[in-house]
Amino acid sequence: MNKLLLLAFVALFSAALLRAEPSRTNLVARIETCESILQEFQTRTHLRPAPEAWKNAKAILILNQFKAGLLIGVQDGYGVIMVKKADGRWSLPVLINAGEASLGFQLGAKSVESLFIITDVNTPRMLFSNRFNIGVDAKAVAGPKAAETERNQQEILATPLLAYTKSVGLYAGATVKAGHISRNDKANFELYQTKYTLPELLYSDWVQAPAEVQSLMALVQKLAP
Repeated sequence: MNKLLLLAFVALFSAALLRAEPSRTNLVARIETCESILQEFQTRTHLRPAPEAWKNAKAILILNQFKAGLLIGVQDGYGVIMVKKADGRWSLPVLINAGEASLGFQLGAKSVESLFIITDVNTPRMLFSNRFNIGVDAKAVAGPKAAETERNQQEILATPLLAYTKSVGLYAGATVKAGHISRNDKANFELYQTKYTLPELLYSDWVQAPAEVQSLMALVQKLAP
């Protein structure tokens, strides 16, 4: 019980830190963490998306979240979104917030790392109006994995968001709800040293990619050319 209480307090304290205004160094660390998450999903057979999922990719979300419970459950975190442009090049990784609050007695803490392959061009544009709920505003299902036996997956692959998480027992086609994601223009102002907001960063070529994000961009370009 004492360990559970400690975990809950640590997670809630971490949530407060996430809401504080981080330095550019911390924002670069978020980009690096998201790249590490993607690399891990690709190197672990039971997590790796099927090649067909990458072929359908129009955008991706990489989320690093945690859940904590102490009377009121809290889910908080961050991530990046990237879109595939008409010429096949991938955009800058744009920082976003990822979180949710839920009522009810909960105790404990859990980190959640997720990859969402977005298969349509309209879903990322929902962030133009600040935020959307994964699994509510945009349907999300567990995506097919490379290790799974081949079968007819066309219906699954046509779903707007294909979800890949470390959660145990998440099978292909299962409905997924992962809270909301929202814009974090302030973080991107600091990271890219610009006043351009999420739409311009995703869809224009007005901001040159700094060295700190080029490794993630190259990895995504390799996975979904």
